[in-house]
Parts: sequence; C-alpha cells; structure tokens
Amino acid sequence: MTLVTLSPADTRAAIDAGARLIDIRGADEHARERIPGAINVPLDRIVDLRCDGRPIVFHCRSGMRTAAHAGQLGAAAGDVPAYILEGGIDAWRQAGQPIVTDRSKPLEIMRQVQITAGALVLIGVVLGLFVAPAFLGLSAFVGAGLMFAGVTGWCGMANLLRVMPWNRRAAA
Repeated sequence: MTLVTLSPADTRAAIDAGARLIDIRGADEHARERIPGAINVPLDRIVDLRCDGRPIVFHCRSGMRTAAHAGQLGAAAGDVPAYILEGGIDAWRQAGQPIVTDRSKPLEIMRQVQITAGALVLIGVVLGLFVAPAFLGLSAFVGAGLMFAGVTGWCGMANLLRVMPWNRRAAA
C-alpha cells in the first residue's frame, strides 16, 4: 500500500481537523524529542495500533522509516485514511512547528552506540600507533561487533548501554 505524504503544514491542518499523529520511532527517541500530542507506537509494535476511525498521520525522524515501512503502516491503519509526514520531525521543526524537547533524557541508544564505538575504535588506533600494536585488536573487536550487529540485528553494545545507570534512570 502506498501512503500519501503530507507536508508539515498539511499535517498541522489534518491534526487540527482531528487526525491522530503516530510517532513510530523508539520510546527513547520519542522521550527526548517529540511533536506535542503525538502518540508513540514504535514500529516493532505497530500491530498493536488501535484505530478509532480518525485519520492517522505517521512520522519518524526524517521520513525514511515511514517511507520504507509504508505497507506495514498502511496495513496497521486498516480502513482508516493514513498518511506520512513528509520529512518527519526534522521537516516539522524546520517548518517552525512546535517540538517538545527534554534534554534531561539520555541520547537515543543507537547514538550512544555510535559514540561509544567511535571512541573505542579511535582509542584502539591511537594506542596501537603510540603504545603497542596489540591495541589495534580493540578496533578490530569493535568493528567485528558492529558487523555482527548489522548481520543479526542483535547489538551487544546497545544491550550493555541500556543497563547503564543513566539509561535505567530514564526508563524508571
């Protein structure tokens, strides 16, 4: 199913006319930054979406996730008219529409993974060049872990970061 995209202005008009805005990003992304009134139903739980007859506008961060999963989103909406916010929350913000930001919430887990993996690779390379070549193994280990995560969909670093104190406090 192909869903029609709406501009931020058209989305605002649809919301004002009674449409529901569904944020398909993860709960950690939604907690840190969201469109006021958006309901968080992460993509992996979209089958749990309960439609009440009102039109639905789906959004993510940039519009890529919603576009890539339009068929799944359309199926979850059923007979209810469903749309995609073109450009996601990024376009919404650029159009001057209101955003709720809570900087007290931790960064999204995948951003934490990117920062941690990048730091470990950099440390491994620097130590390998200036201290002992064996430290290059750290960079290789992190690279292998990222490849494993990409192939299997299971990321040990993300799971480890989820239990860190700053992330446990945010989930409570």
